[in-house]
Amino acid sequence: MIYYFSGTGNSYAAAKKLAEGLGEDLMDIALAVREGNDTYTLEKGERLGFVFPVYAWAPPKVVIDFVKNLKLYYTGEPYIFAVCTCGSSVGKTMDIFEDALEENGLVLDSGFSVVMPDNCVILFDAETKEKTAQKLEKAEKTLDNILRAIRLNWSGFFRVKRGKGGSLLSTVVNPAFTKGMKPKAFYVTNDCIGCGQCERICTSGCIAVTAGKPVWTEDTCNMCLACINRCPVQAIQYGKKTAKRGRYIHPIYQTGETNK
Repeated sequence: MIYYFSGTGNSYAAAKKLAEGLGEDLMDIALAVREGNDTYTLEKGERLGFVFPVYAWAPPKVVIDFVKNLKLYYTGEPYIFAVCTCGSSVGKTMDIFEDALEENGLVLDSGFSVVMPDNCVILFDAETKEKTAQKLEKAEKTLDNILRAIRLNWSGFFRVKRGKGGSLLSTVVNPAFTKGMKPKAFYVTNDCIGCGQCERICTSGCIAVTAGKPVWTEDTCNMCLACINRCPVQAIQYGKKTAKRGRYIHPIYQTGETNK
């Protein structure tokens, strides 16, 4: 089983490639949380994987909470791996995730990071088409290497791009980012066509379309940025700067390949 969390498609695409290459099933963490599906029984020899994005040099809170509360049944010692997708580096992301697993009595055998296009348009502009294509091409090769390692059940094997000052970024910058990024800054312009896609794809269920316009509930937002990046008419904005910035969606979502 591979559990994944994805807002704009990077982690979903990575998880899907790994699931197909390993013959494992996929489960959307956001969907599992909404449905209260926190129990799973591993068959003998079945691997357990987690694929998720890096949010300001740490795992998304929803992922950490899910891992800590997951009720897992198995015989023997299952092989457990994690893959995090990032725009450049991950800091202590994998360490934080590993600690969450250990709180649940689980041991992480291997961990990897994959550099992919960044979706954080609330802070900076989307990358150019050329750079996006280059990152995606390189990511495919990285995932091929990850597949080879996982197939061999390599234990104690980690290939993670921490970056300079990783500890500081994860322990100081991430809490500041988390505190400062509030969903109340989301708003919709008159370009909104009332299609309701933002409500359907929201990973936390915090968007409700009221009178034809989306409204955000502040206390439940995952800040995955699916809504702002995947709005078909770019009507969703955040603060004062996103109107002039591009958007990013992984090709796998652009072609409509998603369970939402």
